Amino acid sequence: MPNARRLKGPVPALREPPPVGGVVDARLWNPDFRRFFIARTTSQLGDQMLPIAITVALVNTRYGTSGVGYALAAHIAPFAVLLIFGGVLSDRFGARRLMIISDAARLVFQAVLAVLLMIGEPRLWQMLVLLALLGAGGATFQPGVASMIPRLAKDVQRANAVLRVAESATVVIGPSMAGLLLVFLSPAAIMVVDAVTYAVSSVCLYLIRTNPTVARGARTSFHDDLVTGWREFRSRTWLWAVIVVFMFWQVSAAGPTLTVAYSTIALRHGDAVFGLIISAFGVGNVLGGFVAIRFRPGHPLRTGAFGLAMFLLLPLGTGLGEPAAILAVFCLAGGAGMAFWGVMFHTSVQTHVPLEVLGRVHAFDAAGSMVMKPVGQAVSGPASLVLGVTPMLFIATGAGVVACVLLLLVPAIRNLESKTPTNSGEHRPEPSTTNRV
Repeated sequence: MPNARRLKGPVPALREPPPVGGVVDARLWNPDFRRFFIARTTSQLGDQMLPIAITVALVNTRYGTSGVGYALAAHIAPFAVLLIFGGVLSDRFGARRLMIISDAARLVFQAVLAVLLMIGEPRLWQMLVLLALLGAGGATFQPGVASMIPRLAKDVQRANAVLRVAESATVVIGPSMAGLLLVFLSPAAIMVVDAVTYAVSSVCLYLIRTNPTVARGARTSFHDDLVTGWREFRSRTWLWAVIVVFMFWQVSAAGPTLTVAYSTIALRHGDAVFGLIISAFGVGNVLGGFVAIRFRPGHPLRTGAFGLAMFLLLPLGTGLGEPAAILAVFCLAGGAGMAFWGVMFHTSVQTHVPLEVLGRVHAFDAAGSMVMKPVGQAVSGPASLVLGVTPMLFIATGAGVVACVLLLLVPAIRNLESKTPTNSGEHRPEPSTTNRV
């Protein structure tokens, strides 16, 4: 039998039908990645404008500063709480499809919020409900971002770095644009602009053609999908170890820096100088992204840990009482280091985790990274009143060094090698849950 020899050996992995438009273009700036880049950057620009609009809309009403706090919390809390469930839905129904639905829903919620502000002073509960719905929409959108990148770009690290540069630019441009618009327009008009960004994002995502939904086998329950995502997250020692260390980092280093160091700089140097110093962090983010485009370490998390340590220059310099110019340089270096670490970490997740579970795994790591951030910010202020500002900043610096050393001491983190993801046109078999280091 002439074909008998072909039947011997392991059965090769099944492939999906080719996506519309063929396999993923090897160029980074292929048409579909350009569409995704526009969708992501436009959406982030609107997201950076929204807190400014919320603050201005409420601070001069009878709700005052307390209302602003409630509104911002209502926007963030559902995102943090529902992010894991968004990861399940992303893997279950397809990242692109869920992101389009999320954009369409947020477009409606944002438009309603803008109309309420246009016709008068809305009740606080109305704003809180709408902002909570916007946050929930973000929770169903975000997990898909991680899943889309390795499907649209063969060079995942470069794609992450380019997106990080754009994100850093929106952090600087978004609030400035909102402030400029407020000179001529109302907060409601800014919310209309934000709603338009959701429309642009959804259209760009709809036009993407090389990202089909991965075919799944027998349908499983939502609970089973959630459990599978947790097992996949837990099975990777390097991943859960990074998140545990980062939770410690958020409480002991990042929290005191964002609260105590920032407040100290503002008090010592004035609001205007403080703004310039902190803006250097955004510039550093951009520079760190450009470095990540070119520099490809063989052990990304090991190298990234040194970038993370650069952030500690800011609390150290503030505690030492360095002049504003030196603090600006430290802020620049810290922003560059944090951006580089972020690209190394997200690229590692996207290239070591199978696409079928990437949305869920990313949701678990993002939720774990975020959960301790508000705790660190909340406890650092009272702790500085007891310990003193300068000792608190030195403690934060030392704790941050400990966190970076812990990253380097864990073999699974230190020895994780860079990896190229499987071709985006391939369907990977369901992953096992054996321990991966």
